[in-house]
Order: sequence, then structure tokens, then C-alpha cells
Amino acid sequence: MFTGLIQAVGKVTSLRRAGGGARLTLQAPLPGGPLEDGESIAVDGACLTVARRVRGGFEADLSEETLVRTTAGSWRPGRRVNLERSLTPLTRMGGHFVQGHVDGRGKVRAMLAGGGQTTLRVETPAALRHLIVEKGSVAVDGISLTVSALGRGWFEAALIPHTLAATNLSDRRRGDAVNLEVDLIARYLETLLEARGLRRRIR
Repeated sequence: MFTGLIQAVGKVTSLRRAGGGARLTLQAPLPGGPLEDGESIAVDGACLTVARRVRGGFEADLSEETLVRTTAGSWRPGRRVNLERSLTPLTRMGGHFVQGHVDGRGKVRAMLAGGGQTTLRVETPAALRHLIVEKGSVAVDGISLTVSALGRGWFEAALIPHTLAATNLSDRRRGDAVNLEVDLIARYLETLLEARGLRRRIR
């Protein structure tokens, strides 16, 4: 479990395909002491397991599912990625509960600067649109954001200067793919409604 508050921006060193999966190597300047083998790290919103520690970072195995569902399959050496270590009992809960289970990929429609902030507009996959609500939470590449506006097939979130400085969102351009994770409560509510046969009636 994570908060969506990014602790560091790392860098992809290599992505080596193997069978249907891949082995990812990252530079990871994370706070909190040495990494441990088996530790969970959110990388651009995808929960990955430290398979092996290397100097200045770690290696992680990517399953075929991860490569299909997230943007990881397109990562190249030098790409900057958002990093967050998993929650502990003493972690401040400043964002929202993020599982690191990416629901799908969105696409950046615009980065609009003005009024001391930047507005990010993201095109949303059809399967996720009903799970994103105005003033609700959504994780974009692992970053906890509040939905400020909704449109036909897209949502917007306001990015303050700190968010742009502390994450890799300043690298994103129109047309770039981003990892999306909807709010945990919305996902469970959808499952409960489906189980009771109610979802189709209220949509």
C-alpha cells in the first residue's frame, strides 16, 4: 500500500526482455535507509518487488500482465520514473490509499500553464470513466491527484509547482501514455454493485 506522495525520481538503467516478461534495472535514490530484497516499491504507480539490490538502485521482474497493463513496456534507459516506498505504521497519510495496481493507461491531452499552476488533462479509457469523479482521487504515474474537472472522456487535475518539481510530470507531453489507478473505494463499490446486479441499472 502507498500514499501517492512521491519520495524520489529515479531513472531506468535497462529493460531486458525475457520470455513474456522483463527484468528492469533502476537507479533509485530513495530515502529511508537501504532497500531490502523483497521490498515493494511503486514505480510510476506500478507496485514492483525488489528482486536484487544493485549499486544505487535495484532490479525488479516485470510480468507479462504488468507490461500489457502499464506503460512499462515502453520504458527506455534514461527515462525518469516516480518512486515511493510502501507504507509503514508511522507513515504520514497525506495523499490517498494507492495499491500500486494499475487499472489502465491514459493519454496526456494537454498541459496548460497559467495562474501559478499547470492543469493536466488526461484522456481516460472507457472502462474507467465511470470510476473517476470530480473532487475524487486518482493516481497518475503513482502521483496522488485530485480531479478538478471532468469532460467527455477526460479528466483534469491541477499541478502545483511542488508536484512538477518533485515528480516526472514535467517530462510529460501531449500524447504521452500514463498509468492510472482509480480510487480504491470506487473499485470495491463497482464490484459490490455488480455482485448485486445493480450497476447496469444506475449507469
